[in-house]
Amino acid sequence: MTKPLIAITGASSGIGEATARAFSSAGHPLLLMARRLDRMEALQLPNSLCQQVDVRDREAIAKAVALAEDTYGPVDCLFNNAGIARLADIGKQDPLEWDETVDINIKGVMNALHPFINSMKERKTGTIVNMSSIAGRKIYPDHTVYCGSKFFVHAVSESIRAYLAPHNVRVIVISPGVIETEVLDHVTDPNTLKAYKENKVHIGGGISASHVADMILFAYQMPQNVLIQEMVVTPTRQEF
Repeated sequence: MTKPLIAITGASSGIGEATARAFSSAGHPLLLMARRLDRMEALQLPNSLCQQVDVRDREAIAKAVALAEDTYGPVDCLFNNAGIARLADIGKQDPLEWDETVDINIKGVMNALHPFINSMKERKTGTIVNMSSIAGRKIYPDHTVYCGSKFFVHAVSESIRAYLAPHNVRVIVISPGVIETEVLDHVTDPNTLKAYKENKVHIGGGISASHVADMILFAYQMPQNVLIQEMVVTPTRQEF
């Protein structure tokens, strides 16, 4: 292989899947990680290693990374994408949904970062792309714990960026608004779901995950001494 390995969590659908397709088209070997192995294998992307991984399992991530690097060499870019959107009225929401959001969107982010911080630091190169959201920059009704988890991603990204910058490692945050993905599949509150769908219709629908993937690939393909620190993307008609 002439191009370096790219690792993607949450690679079985949505922006993760679209980014896998984009990097594969650009000639990169891939380590694809998600809970739905069949969805990743169905992509049939060349030079890709698909691993059934739950980001709540730090050891499983480490094993998948080691296996992929034995075949394709060091991971040059991590797209830290896996996440869940449990949106609901905070006064009525089941606290178990809080736990799931924290475990995946916060602990899962850190678990995925763990194999790469020191290895990229030692190699003096690498790129980390952390998936946040416009909900990591401002609050929205019924997004309380989700917003908290994405504000966390922003804070951790800023800290790790400062930590790794002297070692020539880039940390990028991608903050999408309404995107056409399966995010609504995780919403169990009917009133929240209704309001979200009505707003989506109001703004003319979400934008394609492929547009976000193209942005990630563009930022990655910049020279290593060029860092696009954060990218915020929404439908043009999304007002907030």
